[in-house]
Amino acid sequence: MKYRIQYLKPFYLLLLSLFSIQLGVAQKRVFEQELKALAEKHEAVGLTVLVVKNGKPIYEKAIGYKDLESKTPLSTKDLFRIASISKSFSATAIMQLVEQGKINLDDDFSDLIGFKVRNPKFPDTKITLEMVLSHRSSINDSNGYFSLDVLDPSKNEKWEKSYNNYEPGKGYAYCNLNFNMVGAVLERLTNVRFDSYINQQILNPLKLDAGYCIDSLDNRRFVKLYELENGSFKEQPSAYNPRSEEIKNYVMGESTPIFSPTGGMKISTKDLARYMMMHMNYGRLGKVKILEEASARRMQKGLTEKEKYGLALLENTNLIAGEHMVGHTGSAYGLYSNMFFEPEKKFGFIVITNGCRPTYVADGDTLNFSKEVINLLYRNFIKK
Repeated sequence: MKYRIQYLKPFYLLLLSLFSIQLGVAQKRVFEQELKALAEKHEAVGLTVLVVKNGKPIYEKAIGYKDLESKTPLSTKDLFRIASISKSFSATAIMQLVEQGKINLDDDFSDLIGFKVRNPKFPDTKITLEMVLSHRSSINDSNGYFSLDVLDPSKNEKWEKSYNNYEPGKGYAYCNLNFNMVGAVLERLTNVRFDSYINQQILNPLKLDAGYCIDSLDNRRFVKLYELENGSFKEQPSAYNPRSEEIKNYVMGESTPIFSPTGGMKISTKDLARYMMMHMNYGRLGKVKILEEASARRMQKGLTEKEKYGLALLENTNLIAGEHMVGHTGSAYGLYSNMFFEPEKKFGFIVITNGCRPTYVADGDTLNFSKEVINLLYRNFIKK
């Protein structure tokens, strides 16, 4: 009898293993049905997600279309213009220069950009590099942000309109002009064109097939972006407008907004996850070191108690109940992008849609669709 039990034991283990596999397949099927239902609920044109757990990618999925007209399926390897998540690439490059002792976060931004940057209501208050990187500069986008001239007193008689009514460093206002100027500062400090510098310092070391320059990328990989207009989705081709003619007359430190440091990075979901993992690991990905740990932590630490915005990365305790997340969102041309991670617990999420019917949670800033997808991923891959 004892011999018979020993003989049957491997068979029972095999049955248990098969049962576990079947259960896992069934759970995955239910989860993906829920994910698809969320995409349908919010009328998403396409959706890509990627989950990192214990510091490694464990799940990725693409739903819907890269091209709505041709019904081309979306892939996690396709390139999105990720909008404001792009800002963190400039901040990362700036922190490298801080580490090298070439600049300091408390440097007067006027000295870095090459023209006077002072709020006329507070002329004696220095606007620092740190203030610009954290949106506490008191600068706004009311004059636009596609040209640095809007803030230059010698080139724009309405330059004062670009400043808010509070003292620099004493308030917060999200501003795209801040980061187009930061990109110009990178050029002035390094004498390397912005897009090339980001390639050299961040993208190439991390082996990311991405970039700011449209002409340097394979346009067949671009995901079309769609804005909801009058009840139907309309393609926004200007998201990927080539800048070949402008580049011919490029002036270092002035023409930088051509590449949109504030929102122009083109990258896939898979590669954005690799970039996220570098920040999750406080500046390292495998054997590659992009930042010192202190610099990475500095970027991730919010400077204001209310907004919790650091240096192009922000703290978020409202995205997932009970979890302290760090990351950034992006929205432009109908796209909504999310990169959020928990650096101590080593998990994170990339969630991107190229078009949906947008609704927002009570705070007015968080997209319902993004929050619901991230929480679904969390429940299925992290919390269990």
